[in-house]
Amino acid sequence: MMYAKRLDHLPPYLFARIDAMKAEKRAEGVDVIDLGVGDPDLPTPEYIVDALCEAARDPATHHYPDYTGMLDYRKAVAVWYKKRFNVDLDPVTEVLALIGSKEGIAHVPEAFVNPGDIVLATDPGYPVYKTSTLFAEGELYNMPLREENGFLPVFDDIPSDVAKKAKLMFLGYPNNPTGAVAPREFFEEVVDFARDNEIVVVHDNAYSEVCFDGYKPLSFLEVDGAMDVGIEMHSLSKTYNMTGWRIGMACGNADVIAGLGRVKTNVDSGAFDAIQRASIVALTGPQDCVDDACRIYQERRDVLVNGLRELGFEITAPKATFYVWLKVDDSMKFAAKMLNEAGIVVTPGVGFGENGEGYVRFAITRSIERIKEALERMRGLDFETS
Repeated sequence: MMYAKRLDHLPPYLFARIDAMKAEKRAEGVDVIDLGVGDPDLPTPEYIVDALCEAARDPATHHYPDYTGMLDYRKAVAVWYKKRFNVDLDPVTEVLALIGSKEGIAHVPEAFVNPGDIVLATDPGYPVYKTSTLFAEGELYNMPLREENGFLPVFDDIPSDVAKKAKLMFLGYPNNPTGAVAPREFFEEVVDFARDNEIVVVHDNAYSEVCFDGYKPLSFLEVDGAMDVGIEMHSLSKTYNMTGWRIGMACGNADVIAGLGRVKTNVDSGAFDAIQRASIVALTGPQDCVDDACRIYQERRDVLVNGLRELGFEITAPKATFYVWLKVDDSMKFAAKMLNEAGIVVTPGVGFGENGEGYVRFAITRSIERIKEALERMRGLDFETS
């Protein structure tokens, strides 16, 4: 079979390889503790599930949905953004329904990137930033995220000729995989940089509601001028434990939304109306479930961080996301050692980009009991030889 040449440039999708490794170990009879992929183990709240069941029984939801999303869904998104971030959105022109934010991230370069155009992306970063650029035949320029800079890109380090050629910028805070957060001043700098260089900003804000210690992450769209230069991708996946439902939203600049919408009308048929109806209930209903989930994740974070410190690791507890970013000597060797000798899955940082080398990512999407068991297994490992 002869595949298209563009596939030769795609790296193997990190989480698909991790799934294969897990399956191999389980086939050997190993009790694998999966702290790798960030898929919430908490169930979708029952009232949202009930809303889906009711909507799915309505024959009106069984037809092709609107390409841009039900207007009622887009209105609910606008109301949620106003209440949560004090951001005003026109649900007709500034909100677009997505089949999960990953889909929107994957499609947006098709609207704005010509072959050879430069796309700026954080490194380490969500792997789809890179693959979507490659599918659009763009050239990726990595913006390193380093601990000494708070895992924020330094725009002064980007050569002026690169900045002038860039068409698109991917970034996301709270950050996957580092767990870092960004202050308002950083987003103001993003706006200025994007305006000066005529760059479309795509901010990935999927983790804004998974936050701890009283911290509340910002929306990029809160910052003056952000609506002029870009959009924000968001999702119900992490907020309401709805990863498998595949529902999200793109919000922001009307021209950027329109461009992404034109791509989507040609490649998909929209999100299932019953899921959109249930999502309206999620966005407009009681938000206690979000607070409850954050309390659970914070307890897990504390158990994992304290346990790693007891094992001799230096680590900073994240203010948001359900990821813990741990510095190690060699990410692949460390991850292999954890899986082969302790039956624990962690994600090697290099899988998120070359600047992720020297770190591994733990996901706190397992119970406290399983996290404690993982820490106990780690006590028997010699990390000096990892």
